[in-house]
Amino acid sequence: MVSDIERLVAVDEIKKLKARYFRFLDAHDWAAFAELFTEDADFDIAESSSGVRSKEDFLAALGAHLTPTVSVHHGHMPEIDVVDERTATGVWAMFDSVEPPAGSPYPVLTGFGHYHEEYRREAGIWRISKLRLTRLKRKTRAA
Repeated sequence: MVSDIERLVAVDEIKKLKARYFRFLDAHDWAAFAELFTEDADFDIAESSSGVRSKEDFLAALGAHLTPTVSVHHGHMPEIDVVDERTATGVWAMFDSVEPPAGSPYPVLTGFGHYHEEYRREAGIWRISKLRLTRLKRKTRAA
Protein backbone atom coordinates (compact mmCIF):
# COMPACT_ATOMS: atom_id res chain seq x y z
CA MET A 1 0.00 0.00 0.00
CA VAL A 2 1.22 3.49 -0.88
CA SER A 3 0.97 6.17 1.80
CA ASP A 4 -0.54 9.57 1.04
CA ILE A 5 2.93 11.17 1.19
CA GLU A 6 4.43 8.56 -1.16
CA ARG A 7 1.50 9.08 -3.55
CA LEU A 8 1.99 12.86 -3.56
CA VAL A 9 5.74 12.49 -4.16
CA ALA A 10 5.11 10.03 -7.00
CA VAL A 11 2.56 12.36 -8.66
CA ASP A 12 5.01 15.27 -8.42
CA GLU A 13 7.83 13.19 -9.92
CA ILE A 14 5.60 12.04 -12.79
CA LYS A 15 4.57 15.65 -13.50
CA LYS A 16 8.26 16.58 -13.70
CA LEU A 17 8.88 13.59 -15.97
CA LYS A 18 6.19 14.80 -18.37
CA ALA A 19 7.47 18.39 -18.21
CA ARG A 20 10.90 17.11 -19.29
CA TYR A 21 9.18 15.11 -22.06
CA PHE A 22 7.75 18.29 -23.59
CA ARG A 23 10.92 20.34 -23.06
CA PHE A 24 13.30 17.74 -24.53
CA LEU A 25 10.89 17.06 -27.40
CA ASP A 26 10.75 20.71 -28.44
CA ALA A 27 14.48 21.22 -27.87
CA HIS A 28 15.12 18.13 -30.04
CA ASP A 29 17.37 16.76 -27.29
CA TRP A 30 16.93 13.15 -28.39
CA ALA A 31 19.50 11.65 -26.00
CA ALA A 32 17.82 13.18 -22.94
CA PHE A 33 14.37 12.39 -24.39
CA ALA A 34 15.28 8.69 -24.77
CA GLU A 35 16.08 8.46 -21.05
CA LEU A 36 12.46 9.26 -20.14
CA PHE A 37 11.23 5.82 -21.28
CA THR A 38 11.63 2.26 -20.09
CA GLU A 39 13.59 0.03 -22.46
CA ASP A 40 10.44 -1.97 -23.26
CA ALA A 41 8.18 1.08 -23.67
CA ASP A 42 5.21 0.71 -26.00
CA PHE A 43 4.11 3.57 -28.27
CA ASP A 44 0.88 4.20 -30.16
CA ILE A 45 1.12 7.41 -32.19
CA ALA A 46 0.30 5.99 -35.59
CA GLU A 47 -0.36 9.36 -37.23
CA SER A 48 3.13 10.74 -36.62
CA SER A 49 5.39 7.73 -36.28
CA SER A 50 4.18 5.33 -38.99
CA GLY A 51 2.71 2.93 -36.45
CA VAL A 52 6.03 2.03 -34.80
CA ARG A 53 5.81 0.44 -31.37
CA SER A 54 9.40 -0.09 -30.12
CA LYS A 55 11.43 2.57 -28.32
CA GLU A 56 14.19 2.59 -30.95
CA ASP A 57 11.80 2.86 -33.89
CA PHE A 58 9.72 5.53 -32.15
CA LEU A 59 12.76 7.67 -31.35
CA ALA A 60 14.14 7.33 -34.88
CA ALA A 61 10.81 8.25 -36.51
CA LEU A 62 10.22 11.16 -34.15
CA GLY A 63 13.74 12.52 -34.62
CA ALA A 64 13.50 12.30 -38.40
CA HIS A 65 10.11 14.01 -38.43
CA LEU A 66 10.68 16.76 -35.84
CA THR A 67 14.38 17.67 -36.06
CA PRO A 68 13.95 20.06 -39.00
CA THR A 69 10.83 21.68 -37.48
CA VAL A 70 9.93 24.22 -34.85
CA SER A 71 7.59 22.46 -32.45
CA VAL A 72 5.62 23.44 -29.37
CA HIS A 73 4.05 20.76 -27.17
CA HIS A 74 2.03 21.48 -24.04
CA GLY A 75 0.44 19.11 -21.53
CA HIS A 76 -2.32 20.19 -19.18
CA MET A 77 -4.65 18.95 -16.46
CA PRO A 78 -2.89 15.69 -15.53
CA GLU A 79 -4.99 12.88 -14.09
CA ILE A 80 -2.39 10.67 -12.40
CA ASP A 81 -3.29 7.52 -10.49
CA VAL A 82 -0.55 5.79 -8.50
CA VAL A 83 -1.35 2.07 -8.62
CA ASP A 84 1.47 0.92 -6.32
CA GLU A 85 5.11 1.73 -5.52
CA ARG A 86 6.22 0.83 -9.04
CA THR A 87 3.33 1.64 -11.38
CA ALA A 88 1.05 4.55 -12.23
CA THR A 89 -1.22 5.71 -15.02
CA GLY A 90 -1.96 9.15 -16.38
CA VAL A 91 -4.02 11.12 -18.86
CA TRP A 92 -2.86 14.54 -20.05
CA ALA A 93 -4.78 17.00 -22.19
CA MET A 94 -2.41 18.20 -24.90
CA PHE A 95 -1.80 20.84 -27.54
CA ASP A 96 0.89 20.74 -30.18
CA SER A 97 2.06 22.86 -33.06
CA VAL A 98 4.64 21.66 -35.58
CA GLU A 99 5.96 24.01 -38.24
CA PRO A 100 8.23 22.53 -40.90
CA PRO A 101 10.88 24.61 -42.65
CA ALA A 102 10.01 26.60 -45.75
CA GLY A 103 9.71 24.42 -48.81
CA SER A 104 8.93 21.27 -46.84
CA PRO A 105 6.35 18.90 -48.32
CA TYR A 106 4.84 18.55 -44.83
CA PRO A 107 2.05 20.85 -43.63
CA VAL A 108 1.95 23.00 -40.52
CA LEU A 109 0.15 20.97 -37.86
CA THR A 110 -1.89 22.19 -34.90
CA GLY A 111 -3.46 19.51 -32.75
CA PHE A 112 -5.44 18.91 -29.60
CA GLY A 113 -6.03 15.66 -27.76
CA HIS A 114 -4.86 13.46 -24.92
CA TYR A 115 -1.85 11.43 -23.91
CA HIS A 116 -2.81 8.15 -22.18
CA GLU A 117 0.22 6.80 -20.36
CA GLU A 118 1.56 4.19 -18.02
CA TYR A 119 4.59 4.77 -15.83
CA ARG A 120 7.00 2.42 -14.12
CA ARG A 121 9.47 3.22 -11.35
CA GLU A 122 12.84 1.59 -12.00
CA ALA A 123 15.80 2.04 -9.64
CA GLY A 124 13.89 4.87 -7.96
CA ILE A 125 13.19 6.79 -11.19
CA TRP A 126 9.78 7.11 -12.85
CA ARG A 127 9.78 6.49 -16.61
CA ILE A 128 7.10 6.26 -19.27
CA SER A 129 6.35 2.60 -20.10
CA LYS A 130 3.38 3.11 -22.42
CA LEU A 131 2.31 6.14 -24.43
CA ARG A 132 -0.78 6.50 -26.60
CA LEU A 133 -1.85 9.75 -28.25
CA THR A 134 -5.48 10.30 -29.19
CA ARG A 135 -6.50 13.37 -31.15
CA LEU A 136 -9.71 15.34 -30.74
CA LYS A 137 -8.85 17.84 -33.45
CA ARG A 138 -6.07 18.18 -35.98
CA LYS A 139 -5.69 21.19 -38.26
CA THR A 140 -3.17 21.42 -41.07
CA ARG A 141 -2.23 24.11 -43.55
CA ALA A 142 0.46 24.47 -46.18
CA ALA A 143 3.88 25.48 -44.87
